[in-house]
Amino acid sequence: MGDAGDVDSGDEDLRLAIALSLQEQDVVAPLQDRNLMRDTVDPAKNLTGADEQNPATMTLDDVPIYYGIVGLDRKAMEEERLARKRKAPISPPLRAKNRKTTNASAQQIHDHPPSSTAEVTSTSSNIQFHELPASRETTLRFPTATVKKTWASGFPRSDEDIKLEEVLERKDLTMAVLSSFQWDVEWLLEKIDTATTKLIMVMQANDEATKQQYARETADMANLRLCFPSMEGQINCMHSKLMLLAHPNYLRIVVPTANLVPYDWGESGVMENTLFLIDLPRHPKGCRTSPDDLTFFGKELIYFCQAMGLQTDVVNSIYDFDFSATKDVAFVHTIGGTHSGETEPWRRTGYCGLGRAVQHLGLSTAQPLRIDFIASSIGAVNIDFLIMLYLAAQGNDGLREYTWRSTIATKAARKRDHSWRDELIEDIENNFRLYFPSRDTVVRSRGGVLCGGPICLQSKWYKSSTILQHILRDCKSTRKGLLMHNKLLFVRPQPHHGLEASSSDRSAWAYIGSANCSESAWGKLVQDKVTNAPKLNCRNWECGVIIPVRASPLAAKSNDEVPGENNLRVFDGKVPVPIQYPGEEIKDRKPWYYAE
Repeated sequence: MGDAGDVDSGDEDLRLAIALSLQEQDVVAPLQDRNLMRDTVDPAKNLTGADEQNPATMTLDDVPIYYGIVGLDRKAMEEERLARKRKAPISPPLRAKNRKTTNASAQQIHDHPPSSTAEVTSTSSNIQFHELPASRETTLRFPTATVKKTWASGFPRSDEDIKLEEVLERKDLTMAVLSSFQWDVEWLLEKIDTATTKLIMVMQANDEATKQQYARETADMANLRLCFPSMEGQINCMHSKLMLLAHPNYLRIVVPTANLVPYDWGESGVMENTLFLIDLPRHPKGCRTSPDDLTFFGKELIYFCQAMGLQTDVVNSIYDFDFSATKDVAFVHTIGGTHSGETEPWRRTGYCGLGRAVQHLGLSTAQPLRIDFIASSIGAVNIDFLIMLYLAAQGNDGLREYTWRSTIATKAARKRDHSWRDELIEDIENNFRLYFPSRDTVVRSRGGVLCGGPICLQSKWYKSSTILQHILRDCKSTRKGLLMHNKLLFVRPQPHHGLEASSSDRSAWAYIGSANCSESAWGKLVQDKVTNAPKLNCRNWECGVIIPVRASPLAAKSNDEVPGENNLRVFDGKVPVPIQYPGEEIKDRKPWYYAE
């Protein structure tokens, strides 16, 4: 995406393009709501592309629009729940009742994240993770970092997939903090027992009137608290997806790519996502993790929770759990707003924080990388943005590219110092693949064109970017006919040709999270005009996890250097690869253009 000045230029076409790609609430959320894959969409259609419903003339007005937190008529909900229970379908179809979704968020970050200054509405006092009933010792289902695909209706179950019910485990779920961009609250509350589970929903609300509306709609729910992260200034979207699920003997941390809507969790059989899970055991009574003993993962998770504005008692109760199992993974985030100051908070978030996390995990390398990025939304991608992301993946905190861009006074001087950029550009052109569906893939998917709403790219951005045209690959699922809402990075160093590689040089890693391929999702480091110091501008709230995958030199060589081999096999058994690899070039075919 262009410079911050471009974003604020007042160009309505640019603003619309940003909104469409980055899911801005004021513009895109209603548009996305028009593509909710209800009963009117037959997942069996469009398997061959024969039934396209005349997409050339179809408009977004063909599908209804919905607004607000939905489904909070408690009496009607209970009547519908009992009626569904009587019918008891094995794989429930999408319900005919029109559902609404809401996009939801709260708190400007300066040098330090706030602890309790964000807007929080509560009808239940003193909600804490540590106020939980005692129970007999439980075997942890996910004692180490685990990655799963979301289950998809119509496909056979496997060890690699999971349902939302299996994530939540409602029977003894006592506390849940849920963050999402889109919500179907009625559907969600069917999966949580609000009589026994205390619930905090972290949502986007752009103004006070919206916050008050949500508070009114949830006022009769005794165990519910709402949290609204800051949407001040340049902040555009509260896009992060995070679950903190407290059970009597453990805390389950989940970072999905999915929103809290049924189609993202496979219930319509048209869309798939990916999620990270880990179960952290509860400390014995009287014991807590000290802040100094927290892992990198734990420190960044708590930093992010404070920044979002989760209340102090909730954040403090996270210390009741043992984070030891997270020592080899990293929590990364983008905190909306401007980050500058003597403590250099810009190093902790956005693409700068990604580079810092790569460094911390011992994954830094000067070696060229192979990167495969699966995205469901693409912004105005240009070579400058790709260089920033590529350097972060090598473990750079953003300063290398920033220094070159901000300190070289003239274009002539810049050209003289261009050699390192030329090498990077060549590496990116040869070894960076960005996966996004072609129009044909969407048309032939199980849900067809009506299910392409959450997948966003503007045609003028694609047509104006030579590098984007070069690196884009058709995103096709290994589960035939499914579309993807994934945001995944698969990163591994290039093989050493004729050289023995050290084990650290052969370390691959994957990112699972909410951040798409856009500057709004990862931020941009610029020079503060007042202090001349670096300043990171972030328009979105995002979060994700980095999982290292250690590979021996021999294994890495066999995967990467044999022509025709799938060199993503290094991730087998650790991080499911959902795409058909290496992916066809889009070339003269059209990518999927949303709203066109």
